[in-house]
Amino acid sequence: MRDFHLPGRSPVFATNGMVATSHPLAATVALDTLKRGGNAVDAAIAGAILLGLCEPQMTGLGGDMFALIAEDEKITGLNASGRAPAGIDAQGLRMQGHDAVPAYSVHAVTVPGAVDGFCTLAEQRGKLGIADIIAPLIPYFQNGVPVAPRVADDWAKATHLSGDARDHYLIRGAAPAPGTIFAAPGQARVLDAIAREGHAGFYSGEVADDMVASLNALGGSHTAQDFEDTACNWVEPISGTYRGAELVELPPNGSGATALLIAKILEQFDIAALDPFGAERAHLEAEAAKLAYDARNRFIADASHTTRLDHMLSEETAKALAALIDMDRAAAAPPPLAEQVHKDTVYITVTDRDGMAVSLIYSIFHSFGSGLASSKFGIGFQNRGAGFTLEAGHPNEAGPGKRPMHTIIPAMLRREGRVEMPFGVMGGAYQPNGHARVISNMLDYGMDPQTALDAPRSFGALGPMDLENGYATEVWDTLRNKGHSVQSPETAIGGAQAIRLHPSGVMEGASDPRKDGCALGY
Repeated sequence: MRDFHLPGRSPVFATNGMVATSHPLAATVALDTLKRGGNAVDAAIAGAILLGLCEPQMTGLGGDMFALIAEDEKITGLNASGRAPAGIDAQGLRMQGHDAVPAYSVHAVTVPGAVDGFCTLAEQRGKLGIADIIAPLIPYFQNGVPVAPRVADDWAKATHLSGDARDHYLIRGAAPAPGTIFAAPGQARVLDAIAREGHAGFYSGEVADDMVASLNALGGSHTAQDFEDTACNWVEPISGTYRGAELVELPPNGSGATALLIAKILEQFDIAALDPFGAERAHLEAEAAKLAYDARNRFIADASHTTRLDHMLSEETAKALAALIDMDRAAAAPPPLAEQVHKDTVYITVTDRDGMAVSLIYSIFHSFGSGLASSKFGIGFQNRGAGFTLEAGHPNEAGPGKRPMHTIIPAMLRREGRVEMPFGVMGGAYQPNGHARVISNMLDYGMDPQTALDAPRSFGALGPMDLENGYATEVWDTLRNKGHSVQSPETAIGGAQAIRLHPSGVMEGASDPRKDGCALGY
């Protein structure tokens, strides 16, 4: 329980339904969807789509989505990440002198998969239908919403918007200040088409024509067939144990296996004996993450190209890697492969009175994705193709119809066969590290979910060690003495949302104060 003398958040308790996400308006709309007869899937779709207006730097209809859905204690996964166009040419990019996919170019734009995922979820697991889910959202896109403070801060830092994206996402050529009304009337028309026609309303007809023509005008190889062929797929989750609980993740092309490997490495150590906000824990976590991210860079790719997943998930691998950690000295960070550092993702979790739980994450990768948008409707294009490598023969080499390695990962915690907590941690590359951090805060230190999300974070897997302001000066000094290059991150590290489901039927919502959002229940 928090100290009520200090600023902070209390957990939110309810029994009929709970939502936790990064913007209060999206949380409200999701809760309203539950109240008017929708289930957790319907509510998650409604909240997520609205987040594309409330946090356009983080996500939008031009992005990708992953979800875990628990019903009757069975967890299923949905991969709604898009694919590279059939015309992508890794060799051609290498011949042009590129050693990585240019992050803010049309070559980084993969076909958006999220809308197909929303339509599939609504049809196969929802109650209301996609038209009913979308209808209340359209007026918000048409009329606009006030820009929240954290959103405005992120918006002002986005400097790569170009062409049509500047017209659609800037106001009189500048990022909007907090409280400014931002509208997307073009996207309101797109939502109307999706409501009327489902998948076809987005992936064919005038909406798809606008996207294809805009991408082709920028030099892209995207075709109408690339869009028409877009289809999500149901997948079997992967999992691993930590302190007797089970962490459930999605398989590749997402990085869920990376989170499982970090957790399994950390389990080889007596974490509870360490100061939760001391130098030893921050060092150990960074070293475990370096090893796991190196494995990710070697193996994780499109599901049909991923290699040695069983090796990544094995107990023997975790023990062998744990033995490599020197508690007195920092190892070098793994060489970068395709990782583009970013902090731009939205996450929503919803639970309903019937026991359904949804863990859903939805992103355009970098802030405003590629910085490009469709001309007519203003659909912002993701730059997920920057998650590919151009290394010839690598499993994650850019290729026609392939899905790139993804950073965004939803999660659930299960104990003794019972789903205990759908949760997610935002923050690009930090996410696998963040999953391990949250469950360690709870299982090693006995923190409740809100305290576990509030707690200060460190991240040292990819180079310099980022430390949030909650760490004492002596921690900085000790980490430097171990060889870490310690720095204060430009913004807080990620964000997170969680709902703990108690055996009594009570739902406990937690929402990260690093974002503008909240947990709401009824």
